[in-house]
Amino acid sequence: MKIEKNKVVSLSYVLTVEGDTIETVNAENPLKFIFGTGYLLPKFEENVLNKVVGDTFDFTLSAKEGYGEVSSDAIVELPIDMFKVDGKIEDGLLTVGNVLPMQDSDGNRLQGTIDEIKDSVVVMNFNHPLAGSELHFKGAVVEVRESTPEELINGLHGEKASSCSSDSCSGCSGGC
Repeated sequence: MKIEKNKVVSLSYVLTVEGDTIETVNAENPLKFIFGTGYLLPKFEENVLNKVVGDTFDFTLSAKEGYGEVSSDAIVELPIDMFKVDGKIEDGLLTVGNVLPMQDSDGNRLQGTIDEIKDSVVVMNFNHPLAGSELHFKGAVVEVRESTPEELINGLHGEKASSCSSDSCSGCSGGC
């Protein structure tokens, strides 16, 4: 069976950036996803399209094809007071390198990395950690199978069902 839209795909791979291994996913615990549903980088999916179990892949995505270039607009200074709860900042919260869950003014969830702490502001970097990097993937197709109707509605790991609510979509039948 070939990798194509709505198939459940399992892959093993090694991701390297500038010669450093960033992630290793083995065949015993592969990456599993429903192909063509927007969970992976589009260029990644293009490189595994039509492959079958046992096929290997070895490709590099440019920064633009991956997580984009580093954007100075995604580095912002936030008032240190916004990190206070009941007038205090939690011990260990404001440490350079910490990744904090945040929300923008539209309610979108973001992950920000603390780049610097100044007297009255915290410099937060909302670029993806791999922004600006070429991504080299080398791996193999472990499994390809049909998705079930439930997986197509709810997601492979229930991620669509858990993100749905009666306010955001009509019973989630059309996906969120």
